[in-house]
Amino acid sequence: MAQTLLRLNPPTLPDAGALGYSQISVMEPGRLAFVSGQVAWRAGGEAAPDCLGEQARLVCANAKAALDAIGAAPQDIVIVRVYMTDLTPERIGEVMPHITAFFDGAKPSLTGVGVAALAGPDLQMEMEMTVRLPD
Repeated sequence: MAQTLLRLNPPTLPDAGALGYSQISVMEPGRLAFVSGQVAWRAGGEAAPDCLGEQARLVCANAKAALDAIGAAPQDIVIVRVYMTDLTPERIGEVMPHITAFFDGAKPSLTGVGVAALAGPDLQMEMEMTVRLPD
């Protein structure tokens, strides 16, 4: 299979690669999947945990399950958007190890957005993805 995504971290921009993502992702034509925001809810309906780190772990597990359902892998992700309540450098530091582990070295483009609230009062983090489906 030909390479479908090119990752770039030009020297004229901050080195996002050192943080586990890329400034730019260039995609060859192909089919796309748009994965809705994944949160820390479980398929059985259990409440989200209070701990942000545990929520990040569950969000990434749900994102992985979504990729599995479409036959894709982290290397196929074009861009990820992470929405977080009370966005601070400390809270980013708490979730990034989970996110970079989920990326498994792929380094897709990543945007973090601070929000006032998410779909439920117990939610602190949400992750949506645009994915190029493998051939």
